[in-house]
Amino acid sequence: MSAATRMAVLLFASFSMAAPAIASETFLDGDYGNKDGCAYSKTGESTGSDNFFLLTNEGITTAASSCSFKGPVTKNGTSFAATVSCSAEGESGEADESVEILRTRKDYTIAFKDGTRWGPLKKCK
Repeated sequence: MSAATRMAVLLFASFSMAAPAIASETFLDGDYGNKDGCAYSKTGESTGSDNFFLLTNEGITTAASSCSFKGPVTKNGTSFAATVSCSAEGESGEADESVEILRTRKDYTIAFKDGTRWGPLKKCK
């Protein structure tokens, strides 16, 4: 085996072993959203609605913003706390925010530190 081939095998092996650590952790038992958010979850296509909220294990999506979970999501009883990195439509850059994902009966509400709340979001069918 040539030195170049060995190097390629080593690089492939190191990337392959690192991949599982990148996968997101599952903490929800499905996607949660309002009517238009759940429609997007099911079809992958937006309805064009300005009233669009979707919570998944990867992040939170609205009609005008997208937030990805950054770091671990910690459980607190039936609720969760997380840091999200958000970008808003028409703005450049991203901002990190702390959020609580509050469980109320069967629904979730996203609560930001500034008092903004999104929800309640029902489990998508």
